[in-house]
Amino acid sequence: MAAAALLLTGCGGAGVAGVAGGEGGEEETSATAVYDEINALSGQERTDRLVELAQEEGELTIYHSNTDLGAVIEAFEETYDITVDATRGNSETVLQKVMSENSAGSLGVDVLENPFKENVIANQQGLFYAYESEFRDAVVDEARMDGWTANYFNVFVVGWNADNVDAEEIPSEIKDFAESTWDGRVALEMNDTDWFAAVSKHYLDQGMSEAEVDGMWAGIAENASVEKGHSAMGDMLAAGKLQIALSIYQHTLDGASEELGAPVQWKREGGGHVGPVVISPTGAGVLKAAEHPAAAMLFMDFMLGEQGQQIMHDNFRVGSVPREDSWIAGVETIPMPLEVATEDFEYWDDKYRELVGG
Repeated sequence: MAAAALLLTGCGGAGVAGVAGGEGGEEETSATAVYDEINALSGQERTDRLVELAQEEGELTIYHSNTDLGAVIEAFEETYDITVDATRGNSETVLQKVMSENSAGSLGVDVLENPFKENVIANQQGLFYAYESEFRDAVVDEARMDGWTANYFNVFVVGWNADNVDAEEIPSEIKDFAESTWDGRVALEMNDTDWFAAVSKHYLDQGMSEAEVDGMWAGIAENASVEKGHSAMGDMLAAGKLQIALSIYQHTLDGASEELGAPVQWKREGGGHVGPVVISPTGAGVLKAAEHPAAAMLFMDFMLGEQGQQIMHDNFRVGSVPREDSWIAGVETIPMPLEVATEDFEYWDDKYRELVGG
């Protein structure tokens, strides 16, 4: 988290200069000309022209951080005669790679896929170009971001080990875990600044004072252990080494329960869950300096289309296109505040570090 914040200030000027001085400046380039042509079309005419241009290009370069995107890439290659060169790393490494290449004037990527905060930073640097389509129009409002489009959401839920915790004991609100009855039974993830900020803002909006919210977190922190990594927390929860995780990914729990039979839950058998549930968009944008702009747009269509969304659903992800069988159907959610990824990040990160001792 801190590394991404450093990139926001440390790479800003160079990043913009790299775009403006290279192929992807504000003036029309071969890439932006293709984007503008396709963005002006619709329906079958758009599809036919886009496929024609993309298959003429024949290649696509993607930088991404999502382990499940590999299945989407494979299906895309099988559908179209286009070879994909994909590079995957953790989100901060992927962002750093793009920033470094851009600063050097050697940006060699067509599509960038990353989580919310990193994509907001990339867009601030002017790396993305407008992508318009019926597929973008079909996603929920929270998925249509400036410069990029989410194909799924990370969903932060409260999860528990069903062998060690009676679901009927579980309160309906995160704030209730500040009570002493939960001492030694809950866990926080050490880097969840954005989740912490979203939950804090939610309770402030509900009428709690800042002092009351700070007191709530102090009580929760006193009751909690601090763990590193959502995957590790999921493993510990499944093994019974943790009773309750306060900010764990829904797809981690649903995947472990459905595929492995792990005794983990985030919803009660008869319905109900702990709120607020925070959603954070992960998605992609087409690069202004892309070498293969048509292939980039075609991949975006595919990722947001029926096949791409089904692949994400099959991997227990919550896609950005509404569906009745969504893993969070009927669950009220709150979005990640945009300002948490930008001007307010340092404020919230300092508060969370102080809380968890990081």
